[in-house]
Amino acid sequence: MTCRGFMDKIYDDAGSGGCSLGERLQLNAHRLICPRCAAEERALKAAWKLLADQEFFPESPCMAGRIMERVYAEEPAGPGEERDAASGVSFRGWVVTGFIVLISLSTSFFGVEFGRIAASQGSSFLLPVGLTIGCVLTGYGALFIGSHLKAFSLRFLKPPAGSGRLS
Repeated sequence: MTCRGFMDKIYDDAGSGGCSLGERLQLNAHRLICPRCAAEERALKAAWKLLADQEFFPESPCMAGRIMERVYAEEPAGPGEERDAASGVSFRGWVVTGFIVLISLSTSFFGVEFGRIAASQGSSFLLPVGLTIGCVLTGYGALFIGSHLKAFSLRFLKPPAGSGRLS
């Protein structure tokens, strides 16, 4: 029996011990001849014994209850401060940041360096700059609306009070 055949047989019959008498004799003979395979088999049996031991790997506690208690215990944001769940930025923070981005991009046309570059490149330079500014503002608006979609739908799709609608 080769070392590879021995190891295949050991790993295949991991815990079953379902070998015929001839196979067991061949395995025992190979164990006597090859000390490396015998050591590998002892290590494998020790690993099986370790994995079978329930005290070595104690059962892990369920953390879901404690996590949900902390989530429910968190103080909600104030009435004017609806917080974005993903980033923790308030609605007002998003709006202020949007105005800052809008003002900084729109005032870039009035900079000294922009005037020099536009004069040297000609009017064809204005198209890529305008497209870039438009893409940035559109992307920011999409992120803002996407992150506050629930708040917008509650604010704008709510039926007015006293509309005569029966629920």
